[in-house]
Amino acid sequence: MQTTKITSDDQIQDMLDWALAGQHGLAVQGNASKVSLGRPMAVDAVLDMSGLTGVQLYEPAELVMKAKAGMKLSEIKAILDQQGQKLAFEPPDFGPLLGTAADLGTLGGIFSGNLSGSSRVKSGAARDHLLGVNGFTGRGQTFQTGSRVMKNVTGYDLCKLVAGSYGTLAIATEMTFKVLPKHDTVRTVLIYGADLPTAVACMRDALSSVHDVAAAAFLPAEIAARIPLDYISSPGASVIALKIEGPKPSATFRCEAMRKIMAPFGDIEELHSHNSQQFWTMTSNAAPFVGETAPLWRLSVPPANASTVIAAIKEQGTDCLYFTDWAGGLIWVQLVSEKDDGGEAAIRGAVGAEGHATLIRGSELLRNRIAPFQPVSPTVAMLNRRIKEGFDPDNILNPGRMYLDEEQQRTT
Repeated sequence: MQTTKITSDDQIQDMLDWALAGQHGLAVQGNASKVSLGRPMAVDAVLDMSGLTGVQLYEPAELVMKAKAGMKLSEIKAILDQQGQKLAFEPPDFGPLLGTAADLGTLGGIFSGNLSGSSRVKSGAARDHLLGVNGFTGRGQTFQTGSRVMKNVTGYDLCKLVAGSYGTLAIATEMTFKVLPKHDTVRTVLIYGADLPTAVACMRDALSSVHDVAAAAFLPAEIAARIPLDYISSPGASVIALKIEGPKPSATFRCEAMRKIMAPFGDIEELHSHNSQQFWTMTSNAAPFVGETAPLWRLSVPPANASTVIAAIKEQGTDCLYFTDWAGGLIWVQLVSEKDDGGEAAIRGAVGAEGHATLIRGSELLRNRIAPFQPVSPTVAMLNRRIKEGFDPDNILNPGRMYLDEEQQRTT
């Protein structure tokens, strides 16, 4: 199997022409930090996009940047940091979680996976910050959409389609996206000793308050013990974490107000500055589960359902470790006891029709045996087929990564 290091659009066009002529499958990847996310693919060639780098446009005053898809996120963050700016959706780094090095993730990888960190509850998902995309469809045709191009001939919102498609619809070469100023102060209010139902109520009250909470997470005691920060691990208790950021006077006032509101829920402490930022980075990256190999699931559910979902999983005899982010809307679940299906039946049964579950980490055998991505209804499957036929009718781009065949998709 050949690997082509892409450094220009002409190379992509040549590879697409070759693939279309011979019905060859192409794996599209950057630094391969998330290559094990999804079903293993049978392909004839790999397009290594990590050589397609560079910033085409950066206007700090307009809060916009345009860069090549192979650009490392660490490099983009460094450029933004010089201007006191950031990516507001706080993209996670799943490299260490999936057994590779840190700081390998690329711009294309983050947006194609629509991956967002803990601040998603306030700042929105990655796709909400994507303004424009340039690239190639699986038909070998170039496209340009969004941003400074007000209309495209396809009739589709390509930004929304590219985000979350994991490279199965198009090869993105350039992306235009929003950036925002960094906050002067980042603090985290910690509440100890609550159980999950109490934590869900606490986080709900925090987010519905007037104090502009930016993120909310709950770590059971066994997970908190894995975080190398004294105020998290040392108490030996569960931790509710509420992120508050902004100008220093405002953040200080809101932290004090939040401490008073949360006093009935348990003992309270605070993380400041570097420790606070470090905590939320580890939470976004699912750091408590780094260095292990057990099946790991990422569940998206209505926050109010978090307690019942975990209870339902355990009632099925599935022993697991978990923690919640997004105020209970995101649940990380790692299996403790071995199951042939990696816990799929219990987890997807517990999630039900109101959410979805994605296998983030699993052996190649497991990822071949089950559907790593949430199966969809027949109606959605039909829409997916039509979109796929419009963009990649010969199924040459990351074939089978999300589903073996749209016809084989199962309903939940």
